[in-house]
Amino acid sequence: MHIYISTHTETGAVARQRIFSWGEIGLEIPEYDGRDRVHDLNAKNFKSVMKKYDVMVIYYHQHVGKSKAAQKEFEMEELALELLTSPAALTYQLAAQVLDDLDDEDIGFGLVDEKTDGAVAKKLGLDEVESIYIFYDNEIIEYDGELAADTLVEFLYDVIEDPVEIIYNERELKAFHRNEEDIKLVGYFKNEKSPHFVEYDDAAEEFHPFVKFFATFDTKIAKKLDLKINEVDFYEPFMETPVEIPGKPYTEAELVHFIEGHDRPTLRKLEPHSMYETWEDDIDGQHIVAFAEEDDPDGYEFLEILIEVARDNTEYPNLSIIWIDPDDFPLLVPYWEKTFDIDLSSPQIGVIDVEDADSVWMAMDDDDDMPTAEELEEWIQDVIEGKIDPDFDDDDDEDNDDDDDDNNDDDDDDDDDDDDDDDDDDDDDDDDDDDDDDDDDDDDDDDDSDDEDE
Repeated sequence: MHIYISTHTETGAVARQRIFSWGEIGLEIPEYDGRDRVHDLNAKNFKSVMKKYDVMVIYYHQHVGKSKAAQKEFEMEELALELLTSPAALTYQLAAQVLDDLDDEDIGFGLVDEKTDGAVAKKLGLDEVESIYIFYDNEIIEYDGELAADTLVEFLYDVIEDPVEIIYNERELKAFHRNEEDIKLVGYFKNEKSPHFVEYDDAAEEFHPFVKFFATFDTKIAKKLDLKINEVDFYEPFMETPVEIPGKPYTEAELVHFIEGHDRPTLRKLEPHSMYETWEDDIDGQHIVAFAEEDDPDGYEFLEILIEVARDNTEYPNLSIIWIDPDDFPLLVPYWEKTFDIDLSSPQIGVIDVEDADSVWMAMDDDDDMPTAEELEEWIQDVIEGKIDPDFDDDDDEDNDDDDDDNNDDDDDDDDDDDDDDDDDDDDDDDDDDDDDDDDDDDDDDDDSDDEDE
């Protein structure tokens, strides 16, 4: 686990020269105050400690060795957790303001050692080492996102929000429609005391905060959403038309069952707070991944084309595209570029093998034109049908290597044959020479005999 912390200190003279404006005070980063806020949980104290807080965040970590390096690394991780609990010490943008507003919620942070506190981990249901668990309102939520202070604090803010957000007016309805990146549901109920709303609220707690639940009690809002009483619509990310959940009114179990059967969207965005969970949800060990910066003109154009293709092909159960905005993960951009051998200054789409990171990427034209929706759809169809596959690409490379080896062997054989032929020719020449010499000798003998006769 690595959480990077940036701090800034000033000398007293420099601090006194500072003009105390609200803007500068709001951006000033305080030093850690030295107060210990992280609890080492064990069998004796974990129950009493957890009762003190509305929200308990627990880091279940590997056993810390006795070496100085191990101790130092763990102290840095513990310090990071302490900083998270202190609004005055947070070093990331807006995180302090977020926690400052939570006067009615007490958030506690604890540590559980895999080796020395195994019994505590078992009682609490902690089963994955080096993970962060959040206990809130009788629910256990495993944090499966980026290990950064701002991301974790934002996630905690989402956790303590009500699992169902009520739409009261037109402005809130517009905000609902602007949220295209999340799986969301919206229902129309008589009021908060309605038994059907209670079932809906209970289902929301099962998926909170990863799936967004909305509801309205207003007839006019329901009419604009085309909802009948006790009816719930399911919205897939980036899709214009919702799916009406059949069988109203619903029980909690029926809603949970439907959502679990539709929790893999055709197009989904990789979010820092759930990046690992998303990446683990692969299809046959592969992901179709699209990189595009939404704030970049080319990236925006490519994303619009991608959304169009996703909407036209949402009926395919084995189609799930992950959109990654490089601006959301600046520290990972160099790694991705090196690993996949691509340039993320422009949009890219490819298919990746999650085990060995082998990948195949769609060839883009050298000019500034993005691929058309038809070209992109054809490429994606080839991926679905297995015509484009990182594993096959590797096999092709190996076959080419084998062919090269075979060609080299053939060349060697040809050389050997040529050498043999040359040797045979030389032998023949030598034999001819010997025959000529023999003939000459015979002629000489005949001449000598003639001379003697004379």
